[in-house]
Amino acid sequence: MSETSKHHRIRKVRTHISQNEGLIFEKSRPGSRAFDLPPSDVPEIPVQELLPAALLRTDDLEGMPEVAEPEVVRHYTRISTWNYGTDTGMFPLGSCTMKYNPKFNEWAARLDGFARTHPLAPEVLTQGNLRLIRQLEEELLEITGLAAISLQPAAGAHGEMTGVMMIRAALAARNEPGRKRVLIPDSAHGTNPASAVLCGFSVDTIPSNERGLTDMAVLEKRMDDSVAAIMLTNPNTLGMFEENIEKICALVHERGGYVYMDGANMNAMCGVTRPGDMGIDVMHLNLHKTFSTPHGGGGPGCGPVLVAKGLEPFLPYPVLKQEADGQIRLDYDRPQSIGRVRFFLGNFGMMVRALGYIRAHGPDGLRMATETAVLNANYVRHHLSEAYDMSFDGPILHEVVFSDKRQQQHGVKNADIAKRLIDYGFHPPTMSFPLIAPGAIMIEPTESESREELDLFIDAMKSISAECAEDPELVKSAPHWARLTRLDEVSAARNPVLRWKAGK
Repeated sequence: MSETSKHHRIRKVRTHISQNEGLIFEKSRPGSRAFDLPPSDVPEIPVQELLPAALLRTDDLEGMPEVAEPEVVRHYTRISTWNYGTDTGMFPLGSCTMKYNPKFNEWAARLDGFARTHPLAPEVLTQGNLRLIRQLEEELLEITGLAAISLQPAAGAHGEMTGVMMIRAALAARNEPGRKRVLIPDSAHGTNPASAVLCGFSVDTIPSNERGLTDMAVLEKRMDDSVAAIMLTNPNTLGMFEENIEKICALVHERGGYVYMDGANMNAMCGVTRPGDMGIDVMHLNLHKTFSTPHGGGGPGCGPVLVAKGLEPFLPYPVLKQEADGQIRLDYDRPQSIGRVRFFLGNFGMMVRALGYIRAHGPDGLRMATETAVLNANYVRHHLSEAYDMSFDGPILHEVVFSDKRQQQHGVKNADIAKRLIDYGFHPPTMSFPLIAPGAIMIEPTESESREELDLFIDAMKSISAECAEDPELVKSAPHWARLTRLDEVSAARNPVLRWKAGK
């Protein structure tokens, strides 16, 4: 490693370290306050005369912190520096597509006409909002090659469940109640089985073959008239494209089932290929992953569900319908609909951001973003392949899954590597997932990262691999430079302290 690279990396680490910060309660001093109101010049009215008793607090707010304004501002400003996100640096969580989000989209979502529209406003006053939703629907249908869409679901797993509910309704309409099994490859996202079970189906796991792809021989044996659908993730959680996807669709359709595709990894296909052209019947997208909405932190999401023509009657209502005069109205006359799955039409701000992202990129830009994401993942794989093992060695797309097998020879596990990476100024990748890759270190660099940032990450990972062999205790006791060192994770999980108590 060159001296320039070493010093750059260390400088990067030091920018993430500042003074520790206690709780706001610990800064409290009796009589300290952030404001001072003048004496009231109007008669006081007891609050009991203004509000019903049921709405009044029964305590006197004893124990609330008393802090001056500068301390309040500095406290929360310092706390904000603890955050690590895509505005701070590379966020290589595999399977999550944590990428930089253009600030233009944030500006657009905050425009008064979008942000301040009341969800109960009548259709005649919200035509602009409805037109934006309709435009986004058309763009997503073109991108996926499917026939109809609902933007109601509030997240990816919600979109999954909505899709399985539609499959269940379609089977009922076909009078085939006996189809109670859902086949799910072991390389699928973990929410897929949960969505199936919540909808009343049993799950049958299809193993991966030695190449990390769905085992076609096992699928052939298990696909019978008791199967409602197959739910697969493509590219799968190993970052590999299911090269037999058209054969899988043909087999399942031939035997009367539906094909559900988890579209959370659409970041690897957008603008290059379309699931609808492969034979997919229903899928969801994560607008908060592929199409620019801040991901993580428990914020709002949007997981639209898209379907082929045969499942269109079962979409949640209402759907948007454009009249001959150009006006858009909400159509509730959907006798086969599964009903509403979300209040109003979904999380509208997510839709504004997504349409901004799609329109700013255009077809060529979306394809370039996908190709860059794939290039970045393969660049990381190439440069780390001599330092870390891989459970499966086939071609990858947008993410790469390494193994800690080599490092375990020195007593170091993937979680130790993750904690040591914090010392180098990077957020750790996804650990121990997918489950079919023991000791997994799952890295998705996305299209956001420059070659310089990737080189710093690669350099850090190589350095940690060398440390595992030369000084394993250094890695096993990491992090050393973080505000908090390694915690007793078992005690933290079993005996969490969730609130501050005076004197403790």
